Amino acid sequence: MSDLPDVFDQQKCREFLRGLGVSDGAILPIAEAALALASFERPRVSLGRYREHLASLARDVGRHAAGGGLAARGRALNEIILLKYGYSGDDLTYDDLQNANLMRVIDRRKGLPVALGILYLHAARAQGWDIAGLAFPGHFLLRLSDKAERLILDPFHGGRICGAAELRELLKATAGMDSELLPAHYAPVSDRDVLLRLQNNLKSRLLQARQYERGLRVVEMMLLLAPDMAELWQEAGMLHVRLGNIRAGVASLEEFVARAPDAASRHQAATMLQQLKRKLN
Repeated sequence: MSDLPDVFDQQKCREFLRGLGVSDGAILPIAEAALALASFERPRVSLGRYREHLASLARDVGRHAAGGGLAARGRALNEIILLKYGYSGDDLTYDDLQNANLMRVIDRRKGLPVALGILYLHAARAQGWDIAGLAFPGHFLLRLSDKAERLILDPFHGGRICGAAELRELLKATAGMDSELLPAHYAPVSDRDVLLRLQNNLKSRLLQARQYERGLRVVEMMLLLAPDMAELWQEAGMLHVRLGNIRAGVASLEEFVARAPDAASRHQAATMLQQLKRKLN
């Protein structure tokens, strides 16, 4: 795995992300990866000052916690990230694309739940603390642990500590009034899943705005992180076809067929491949 450069170099950033994509660990240098992803949208901006800012966040959190227990760790994260550095959830312009670009989140001091969560993950892990994102539907949450003790934090809503009542209220607001808390909602997710969730926010907004070329670039970045994810190959193939890149669409759909989870999906894609290949002849 190559190091992330301070000055944007597309090839080196791709190599960095590709190295993360073939790693098998659940924990990655998540803030560095998010900066690499962000840099493709801002290629003329140096990464150096953003890396320095992340180092300052981590250093200040460590000093503020001063060897305290789990509650002190949670307070240190909130008081440094939210109060000292002024970060907050952007609930006024939630769908702004800048909210999912970590460089712009650092510039503006606001962003989506998952983007703010990445700052928490980075700062906490720099202290050796046990922290992970959760598979909670519709809203990104964090679990900070110390042996059997656990805190669930909501970085978007002022870093509040969420108990069962708050989680139930949040779930009903995001997933519907009939939704009920399940053990799966408390399950930790890998850093790869967190980064894909960040990029999925970008991708969905770009596709809704019919910015298919930019959406395709985001999908291709996601594939660097998750090269075996079949649905991403399918999405890349369909976007290539929509943009008239038939040969590239064929190549992506062939990758999908090789990884498709069920026979019906493989058959459907194979039929489409036959039609596309006839156009190339």
